[in-house]
Amino acid sequence: MTGTVYKSTGSQYNVKTTADTFYNCRIKGKFRLQGIKSTNPVAVGDVVDFELQQISDETIGIIHHIQERRNYLVRKSVNLSKQLHILAANIDQAFLMITLQNPPTLSVFVDRFLASCEAFDIKVILLFNKVDLHDETLKLETAFLKYTYEQIGYECYEISALKGTHKDVLIEKMKGKSTLLAGHSGVGKSTLVNTIDPKLNLKTAQVSETHQQGQHTTTFAEMYDLDFGGRIIDSPGIRGFGLFDFQKEEIGDCFPEFFALKSDCKFHNCLHINEPGCAVKAALDEDRVSWSRYQSYVQMLDDDEGNYREDIYKQE
Repeated sequence: MTGTVYKSTGSQYNVKTTADTFYNCRIKGKFRLQGIKSTNPVAVGDVVDFELQQISDETIGIIHHIQERRNYLVRKSVNLSKQLHILAANIDQAFLMITLQNPPTLSVFVDRFLASCEAFDIKVILLFNKVDLHDETLKLETAFLKYTYEQIGYECYEISALKGTHKDVLIEKMKGKSTLLAGHSGVGKSTLVNTIDPKLNLKTAQVSETHQQGQHTTTFAEMYDLDFGGRIIDSPGIRGFGLFDFQKEEIGDCFPEFFALKSDCKFHNCLHINEPGCAVKAALDEDRVSWSRYQSYVQMLDDDEGNYREDIYKQE
């Protein structure tokens, strides 16, 4: 039988067949022996082949093959830095939810997520949430960030997931697509899902007043079918986003504004650090490239040396 993974708990998988039947499945042991350096060899969105087996009084599916992925998004496992964690597979687009407070989303986190999506050719739309709670300072900061990313080419929206701001626009963009919803815990992912499709009624929680951190209401990634046609993947809150398997020379190519200037650099393998005739550094000096983006890039180069530091990126 063939089906799509809708939920992964790490050891069990909820798989939906083309006949709209769900089966609880487990992975065949040999997957763990194939050199897949991943904490989860099978991810939500994977199309898998499985066989049904009767175990006691329960019918269980045994996954024996993962069909070729169109794409997938990974991050470095924070606790197991030599392994990767697959957030989801076969994604059409990603919504990255950003909040400037309650909890704060750092620009370096945003840039790391965007770079990873660029590497795997996944379109990202940035959603600045909780704008209904913003004072004048936060309104200006949001406008500046929105302008920064729109100049690069990213689509951005200021929303209130609670009040349904731009709900109709987002629904149109999700029709017929598989959309990954990502961001820190507490940014409003589950609230947005409930606003878009109330029948799903996902659990939500308040942000901790003491630590300004969100409470983990989504423990495992799970995909949901939407009434208007399309699917959304609600992912657990991501605290850190370390990159995996990036070569130094490739990182700049995952910044569209750097890649556009690359051909003007004196050296074809320019890292945009200390090289003479660097077009990116020239653009930086002329304020044609964002300093915050450049700082994120430099930190990512540092990570490529194996200096991944979770404390820089987690929300405390």
